[in-house]
Amino acid sequence: MRLLPLALLCALACRPTDRYEGLQARLTSRLSQVPGASLGVYVRDLTDESEFAFNADTLFHAASTMKVPVMIEYFRALDDGRLKPDAVTLLENRFASIVDSSSYSLDAGEDSDSALYARAGSSVPVRELVERMITRSSNLATNAVIALVGASRAQATARALGARDILVRRGVEDDKAFERGLNNATTARDLGMLLEAIVEDRAASPEGAREMLAILERQEFNDEIPAGLPSGTRVAHKTGQISGVLHDAAIVFPPEGRAPFILVILTGGMPDEKVARALIQDVSRAVWDTVMEP
Repeated sequence: MRLLPLALLCALACRPTDRYEGLQARLTSRLSQVPGASLGVYVRDLTDESEFAFNADTLFHAASTMKVPVMIEYFRALDDGRLKPDAVTLLENRFASIVDSSSYSLDAGEDSDSALYARAGSSVPVRELVERMITRSSNLATNAVIALVGASRAQATARALGARDILVRRGVEDDKAFERGLNNATTARDLGMLLEAIVEDRAASPEGAREMLAILERQEFNDEIPAGLPSGTRVAHKTGQISGVLHDAAIVFPPEGRAPFILVILTGGMPDEKVARALIQDVSRAVWDTVMEP
């Protein structure tokens, strides 16, 4: 049996661990500058299949990152014929609480896609709702899609893809469920598993996975992970935000033919979103520096 040179063995086996030790120290130092903050980070470099985890298995309120498994379930529904590509649905601002089926409505003023509310009462293509759910983080579109594909099915599919702890329980602004602690939740690793499944064409059919990737690339809110990366870096991602919580989950495409890497950053405990955003940007920059170092 031919023995590999020591230098090559280290390149294959040692380098990922060594480089991530420096990242661990860098993130620990940065987090210490924000008392009371919580941070979960998951990195998966598809070039060498190495990974880095920093509180990556800690559950956070998912906020709008839960829209990723809902999108996946929509494309699964296309694959198995539950929905047609040209399906339309009557858009209504009325939904049933998971607690007691009582009716509730969404507040357009609290939605990042308030323009969609003007179309309530009319038929809207489901595919358009999925697009707006991701690119504009539309809450109204999200609840309409969940009503079609089912939160429980979205959770089951996500777990089958490796997101072992994710909770997809309900739509947005179900206050009765919120009061009982029945929230959507995720870990950084869970979201990383889903993004990896998308980029590897495993989340749905290859055609569906490519469509999902394209939708994520059209994300309109780019002040978190993309802002910490070199200008012009290709990123497919989904953000999430509620009071004291700010997240971003991304597939990052480096230049020069390198394979992409998965980067998920979850934060909590920071009421000032500017502070949380600066933390995410700094983590994003630190991960880029680490993954791209020679």
